[in-house]
Amino acid sequence: MNTPRERRIALPHLALAAQEWGDPAAPPLLALHGWLDNAGSFAALAPLLAPRCRVIALELPGHGHSDHLPAGAAYHFLDYVRAVLAALDALELPRCSLLGHSLGAGIAALVAAAAPERIDRLHVIEGLGPLGDDGGHTLRRYRDALAAPPADGKALRVFRDLDQAISARAIASGLRAEFARPIVERGLRVAEGGWQWRSDPRLVRPSAARLAETQIHALLAGIEAPTALLLSQPATPYLPAATMQARAACVPRIAVEHMEGGHHLQLEHPQAVAQWVLRHAAGSGQHPT
Repeated sequence: MNTPRERRIALPHLALAAQEWGDPAAPPLLALHGWLDNAGSFAALAPLLAPRCRVIALELPGHGHSDHLPAGAAYHFLDYVRAVLAALDALELPRCSLLGHSLGAGIAALVAAAAPERIDRLHVIEGLGPLGDDGGHTLRRYRDALAAPPADGKALRVFRDLDQAISARAIASGLRAEFARPIVERGLRVAEGGWQWRSDPRLVRPSAARLAETQIHALLAGIEAPTALLLSQPATPYLPAATMQARAACVPRIAVEHMEGGHHLQLEHPQAVAQWVLRHAAGSGQHPT
């Protein structure tokens, strides 16, 4: 069960890639990775879940082996939600559970809010909804985003070998090299003189607008599935404890737990995270007091 099956999922406007573990007849668990990550983010965790679940690690548009958006298009958070719902249709999954990390956790939460009748359980790691806006930086962010040069024609860095790319990713993310390896291995393509990232360069363009925190709270209140939220300890800087506590309070049925480690808990502690997922999948998670 350690070797995944490669999938290609045709949507009306583009094709998405995925890796799949486990018995196709087992209960489906759709896994969504973080920003600039790919299905390799679940390489250590998915085989541990495969005896109990059909794990489908979907690669979001512009990430991993999935198609990039057409020229002139931009990546928007809510469009990821539409893409995931379209992928569920293409996979012929009327119902499933969701597992999301970081960006993928935010997307998974809004998928659960958009189509509660399709989601059995929601498991989110280091995220609950998208990055929000309190209004303090709205104008500056808007101007900066619209003034930013296009990323389409920017020359991509060429790495001489895999180790150099792993080192670069480790430095940029703070993720230890051995944990970054599965993401980097899947995230590279052959280029003249070495290797380049295969993700769409436009993914690093700043967003012109974000949902207000009050809007995010209203959307999270629409999640009907039993939800489990796992946060790193110490807290990730852009996921402050007060913000996450306020968001969790909006979800009707949620259990919040903390685990010592960094942002990619599923790569650092796959055994412990697998136990967390399976415990909540069985309905034995503890709700916060």
